[in-house]
Amino acid sequence: MPDLKKIYCLTPIYNDWESFAILLENLDKIQSKFSKEFDFSVIAVNDGSTEMLLDDYSTFPVKVDILNLKVNIGHQRAIAVGLQYIYNEIENFDYVVVMDSDGEDKPEDIIELLKKIKEQNDSKIIFAQRKKRQESMLFKIGYFFYKYLFYFLTGQKINFGNFSIIPKKLLSKVVHQNNIWNHYSGGIIQSKIPFDKVLIDRGKRYQGVSKMNFNNLIIHGLSSIAVYFDFLSLRILRYSLYGILICTISISYILYQKLFTNNAIPGWASSLTLIITSIILQLFSVTLIVLLLQLSSRKNINPPNSKIYLDFLES
Repeated sequence: MPDLKKIYCLTPIYNDWESFAILLENLDKIQSKFSKEFDFSVIAVNDGSTEMLLDDYSTFPVKVDILNLKVNIGHQRAIAVGLQYIYNEIENFDYVVVMDSDGEDKPEDIIELLKKIKEQNDSKIIFAQRKKRQESMLFKIGYFFYKYLFYFLTGQKINFGNFSIIPKKLLSKVVHQNNIWNHYSGGIIQSKIPFDKVLIDRGKRYQGVSKMNFNNLIIHGLSSIAVYFDFLSLRILRYSLYGILICTISISYILYQKLFTNNAIPGWASSLTLIITSIILQLFSVTLIVLLLQLSSRKNINPPNSKIYLDFLES
């Protein structure tokens, strides 16, 4: 008989308790089907919900622990709290599955993640890369541009979300990454922790509508890009230098035509020269401000801290 693998499913929740109950029911089905291979437990992070949670979860065969936070801190930070809690408070486990509670991350797909991580000998974090999405057309268009903007600004591709599985031996590296507090998946990419992906369709919500609207997508996208502030500063410097070089060449060409040739120069050449000069000054100013911010952030050394979660826990 193979060793029974202990799996903790970590999910943040904000006013979505009906969906959470359906998630537990579906996890029960997976538990019953694979009871000889896997033992599932759930860590639910109540991210400052204003709605009352269900009275009793003891009727579910899957063990459930709920972490109540003092205030709403957002989806990504709730995940970071849960990961640090598991790392510090729970000893007996093999994997942590990070997933949403609304049904878009399907419990049955956890088996696919487990198969993939077994192929990798528990040496990598495995993310679910989406083959098919269920969101509105506006959301899909926004997500399309977000992926390419992320690649343009950071040089990295991001085509997956939070749904993932972390082997126990890599959890220590994850919880000591400060960037996961801004963006979990972006922080993993930036940290150089080894990861891989498996193609999985995104599910449909159990109840209600998605909390990730277009505005939230913008905030979520900016958070992922902010993780790469050091790299982004260098890229801004590079493009600014390119712009300054092009502007300088343009001014030099105009002055050369005016001073050293007999070619007719339009009367607006002087105005154009002033405009280009102002562009150079603006590019220089923006670049200087970004570099100063980047250097200022580097002087503040924050040692890795895996117990930040204690400041947010209420019960």
